[in-house]
Amino acid sequence: MWPYWVMFAVPAFFALSAEMRKNKIRSTNLNNEWMSVIIVMTLLIGYRFEVGGDWGNYLGRFDEIYGTSLDDVWMMKDPGYNLISWLSIQMEWGIYGVNLFGGAVFSTGLVLFCLHLPRPWLALAVAIPYLLIVVAMGYSRQAIALGFAMLGLVQLERNKTLWFVFYGFLGATFHKSAVLLLPIAALVNSRNRYWTIAWVTVIAIFVYQVLLKDSTENLYGAYVEPQMQSSGALIRLLMNAIPSLILLRWLNHFQFKRSEAKLWLMFAYISSGMLGLLMFTSATTALDRMALYLLPLQLVVFSHFPEVFGNPRKSNDALVVAVLLYYTAVEFVWLNYADNAYAWIPYRFYPLEAWF
Repeated sequence: MWPYWVMFAVPAFFALSAEMRKNKIRSTNLNNEWMSVIIVMTLLIGYRFEVGGDWGNYLGRFDEIYGTSLDDVWMMKDPGYNLISWLSIQMEWGIYGVNLFGGAVFSTGLVLFCLHLPRPWLALAVAIPYLLIVVAMGYSRQAIALGFAMLGLVQLERNKTLWFVFYGFLGATFHKSAVLLLPIAALVNSRNRYWTIAWVTVIAIFVYQVLLKDSTENLYGAYVEPQMQSSGALIRLLMNAIPSLILLRWLNHFQFKRSEAKLWLMFAYISSGMLGLLMFTSATTALDRMALYLLPLQLVVFSHFPEVFGNPRKSNDALVVAVLLYYTAVEFVWLNYADNAYAWIPYRFYPLEAWF
């Protein structure tokens, strides 16, 4: 499992180095350093071999696309994912073409999201144990949807609501659950709120008709009626609830713009509410899957954590170390004690498997 520790150790090292240099300036520029990060993460995600709990399911789904016409591909559920699969088949890239595309979308979304935070390397380190290792390497369709969602969240913080809805719609073509983010645009927008609510509602209805109408009953039947259980749901909901409580309690210490504050307060309220809802339902898988889209809150809160509890004008090395130790524990516990961690261990890289 050492590759997973290297994935975490590299951004952790740069996070601590940046703090010691007091280099905490927000920047949305993709320089060569961050482009290299995107490329490496894309390769690690895209060329994983028999890694992830749903590896077999995705291979089976990929095989279903063989011999399917392009017209039929659009009629199947999650048309965006099916289209990429169909194109990968035509180009003879196999499942790795699909996974490389998914890795590129996720990695680009994650890096651009981290770059608009005060400590990009610390935010990236926070993302590694669960967002990268578990989600991006295990839930391919939702990882792509989450990548688009992170691109949209950056735009929403800039009050570019239409772009947020656009990315949300793209994400929904890969996993329908991404439409759950669309109402946030109407709730967060403070200018022309009623007009925003009106047109977001129209778009949401359109998305429902195009993507969800035929499968709503199937989704409900799959996740809710049988009360599907997710063994780690409580822990993962707690992981979102902890930064939520920090944000709600010390909001005034966060250096947020008004649009940012409204957005992340919304995430904090939803995350806290989902943890409370867990007490009244045994359909934990439904909550667990919805909580994936709230994971960016962890990156936001813990990238601000050192200045919230330290001195904003000084280096706060000890608090950065505290965050890194917390996520070291998260990765250690998941790799060693999670019920389905065996599906990720060992990490295997397809080019090496093919050559040796």
